Parts: sequence; structure tokens; C-alpha cells
Amino acid sequence: MAIRVGSTSNLAGGTEDTHPNPDTEILYFLACRWKCWRLGIHKALAPLQTAWNAFSQPVPTSCSELLTQLLLCASLACVIAGLLHHWLISSQLYPQGPPALVTTVCGLLVFLSLGLVPPIRCLFALSVPTLGSEQGRRLLLSYSVANLAVAVVPNVLANVGAAGQVLCCVTEGSLESLLNTTYQLGLASQALGPASQAGSRSLAFGVQGNSSAFRLHMHMAAQQILEDFSGLEFLTQAALRTQRVVTGLFMLGLLGDSAWYLHHYLTNLRFDNIYATRQLVQQLTQAGATHLLASPPPWLLQTAQPKLSHEELLSCLFRLGLLALLLVATAVTAATDYGAFLLAQAAVAWAQKLPTVPVTLTVKYDASYKLLDFILFVLNQPPVESKFASAQRSFQWELYPMPHDCPLPQAQPPQVRAALTAGALQLLAGATLVLQAYAWRLRHAIAASFFPVQEARRVSHLQDRLQRRQDWNDHLDKQACTTGTWVPREPRQGTRTPESQGLKSLDSSLASM
Repeated sequence: MAIRVGSTSNLAGGTEDTHPNPDTEILYFLACRWKCWRLGIHKALAPLQTAWNAFSQPVPTSCSELLTQLLLCASLACVIAGLLHHWLISSQLYPQGPPALVTTVCGLLVFLSLGLVPPIRCLFALSVPTLGSEQGRRLLLSYSVANLAVAVVPNVLANVGAAGQVLCCVTEGSLESLLNTTYQLGLASQALGPASQAGSRSLAFGVQGNSSAFRLHMHMAAQQILEDFSGLEFLTQAALRTQRVVTGLFMLGLLGDSAWYLHHYLTNLRFDNIYATRQLVQQLTQAGATHLLASPPPWLLQTAQPKLSHEELLSCLFRLGLLALLLVATAVTAATDYGAFLLAQAAVAWAQKLPTVPVTLTVKYDASYKLLDFILFVLNQPPVESKFASAQRSFQWELYPMPHDCPLPQAQPPQVRAALTAGALQLLAGATLVLQAYAWRLRHAIAASFFPVQEARRVSHLQDRLQRRQDWNDHLDKQACTTGTWVPREPRQGTRTPESQGLKSLDSSLASM
């Protein structure tokens, strides 16, 4: 009896429904889409794989590999020279001329070294996964803090200094207006002096104090504020230079860590030799010893998708919490920068809109006398006044809230890009916490690509190590059978060590493709 998938029998009419099942169509469509997607990824990764094969080739076998290798080496040399030039200029340790010459010479040396010495190419390639280690995370955080110190902190100080300058100018203008008012009142008193002396009382107005002393005191106060901000800017620049030097040392530390790994990889067959790669599986298959992987040892990494252990996950979460505090501090710094900009902008706009106040002082002085005032009071008659002196003067001046010789600085816009760059670097440092366990596997895959002969020796050593372990287990089983204490062993799944956890190695990824 034949069974047709996707069709049903119609018992009433005896005919068959030839329409396919909708669920089958959906599954078939998804399978086709998945195959097309994988094919597209393979086509996109093919040029990258070709470039990597040419870059990791000790001696190019064709002209195309030679040109690709030279192009990649030249690109890396230009990038390294540009970073070195930026570091020398930003650290302000040298003038403009010598860094250009130094970076040019270093770029040529790097190009020649990468093109002629394959281990140096491997060294630079190993520096990329080293960024996922503790050393790389320190480098990223150091550069993040340096970016905040060079852009955001001086901008905050400049905006706060602008607001302080506005306050000083307004205070100085108010003081000048006050002194000008007292001076005009003194002039009015002097102008009415002859008329006031004609009577029995005199009008006198005196100002105690020295205007030059007021001006000198305000000038000294403003200079003290500016000196305080100059001291903060000097400390910021000193911290920036120190941070640049520390960043350079961290870069050297990255290269040193990569050189240490490469040295141990080439000289010690047991170093980081804990991976069940495709080459090991093929070699065991050819030797008929696949039983060695039936019960793998705890230190052998053979899982295709390793996971973090519980302890590593807790440690990762704790460090991510510390990085979250740093992100909060960066956000507070960026908010402070924006707040200082708004404060300085509002202060400068308010000071520019302060109007000039015109002042008019009119002084009228009348002097009169009365005769027989007492007699007229007894007779209930109004007194008779006789004017003998009269004076009226008007004085006009203007109150300037802002002095003409006090320039107003412009508010500096917030450094949004610098703050975003610092935050992105800190997020990248947080990502390296998760990828730190995977960095060792990637370093092993890179070293294996550059030195296939050494990798073959290491695989043979690992096979011998597994064989000795199997022989020892068989010997123990024979002794247990002889003594009557033999218990069947259950196959154990290989566990993972912290330094060997990671993404799929290059061999495993190629096998899955």
C-alpha cells in the first residue's frame, strides 16, 4: 500500500485531494530560505577567507596571494602609523615636525616586518583576540577615560569659566554704575553749593571710599577665579598626558602578551593543547582510535558551543556591575557638560540683553524767609513768605550693567561625540568580559593557521596523551578485574576549563560550514 504525503482520500466521492499540506509548504519554504541564507553567508565570507589564507601564508604560492598579502600589510602599516602619529600629537610630548618623521619611519619598518617575517604577522593577528583579555579591557577603559579627559572635562571647565566671567562683568558694571551715581550726586551737591550757602543751612554730600580701590579689589577677585580655573585645566592636561603614556604602555603590553602566547605555542606542546579540533578527529579516524573520544577527559574541550560556568557567570556579572558604575559616571559627566553649556549660554544671553538704564536727577532748591511770623499767628493770619534764593538743576547719566572693556566669552557646545565614543568603548570593554573566555580558542585557531606544521605536532602530542590516558585506564580496569573490585565506568562528558572556553575555533567553524 502506497502512502502519499500531503494528500487525503475522499471517502464520499472516492477522489483524492491533490492540494499539499500548508504546514509542509511552510517548512519547505523555511528550509529553502535557510539554505539560501547560508549560501549567501558563504559567498560573503569567501573573500575574507581568501584574504586570511593569503595573510597567514608564510610564503605566497601565487602572484594573487603575494599582492593580497602586500596590500594587507600596507593597510596595517598605515593604520599603525596613523595611530602612532595621533598618539604622539595628542600626548603633546613632541612638536608638530618630529612625529611625522617618526611615524613615517615606523610605518615603513612595520610594512617590511609584516611582509618579510611571518611570526610578526601572527603577532599582530594575535593582538586582536588579546583585546578580549584583561589587558585589552584595561586598554579600552584607559582610552575611554582619556577621551573624557581630553574633550568633556575641559569643555565643562570652559563653560563654568564663561558663566563666572559673566558674573564678574556684571559685578564690575554694577560697581561702576554705583560709583558713577555717587559721583553725579556729588556734582549736584557742588552745583547747588552757592545757592545753599545763601541760607542758614548748607547742602553737603560726601562719598567715603576710593573708586580705584574698588576696581582693584574686583580685578583681583576676577583674576583669582581665572587662576583657579587655569589650575584645574593644568591638572586636566597633566592627567591627559599621563593617560596617553599609560595607553601606550598598555599597547606594548598587548604585543608582549601576544608574543608570550606565540612563544609558548611554538616551544611547548602541552601549552593550550586542549582542543578536539577537526584535525584531531580526522587523525583519530585514520588511526582507528575514535574510542579515545568516547569518554573524554575533563580538560578536553570538544563541545561545539561552549557555555560559561556558574562561577564564571557570577564573576562576569560582578565585573559588569563595576562597568555599569563607570557608565553611570560617564553619563553624569556628559549631563554635567550639557548642563554647564546651558548655564553658560543662558548667562551670556542674559548679559547681552541687559539694557542701558538712563537716569535723570532734577534738584530744585528754594529759600524763603518770614517776617513777624508770631504776630501773624496770634492774629490768626497766614504767614507771608518772601523768596530770596531759588535754583534748579538737572543731571543726566546712564547706568551700564556691562562695562565696555569686559569681553563676554561664548558658550562651548557639549562634546556629544566624545561622550558617545567613551560610552561605546566602555560597552566594548563590557563585551570583552563575556568574550574573555572565548579569546583563548580564537588565539589558538590563529596560531594554528600560521603554523600548520607545529599544529600537526601538537595534535600528535595530544593523541599520544589521550592514548596514554586510555592505556592507564585499561590497566586500572585489568587490576580491578583481577582483584574483583571492577565497576563499569560511565562515559563522562568533557568539562571546560576557564581558559579554554570560547567561541568555535577556526577548524570547528570550517567543519560546520
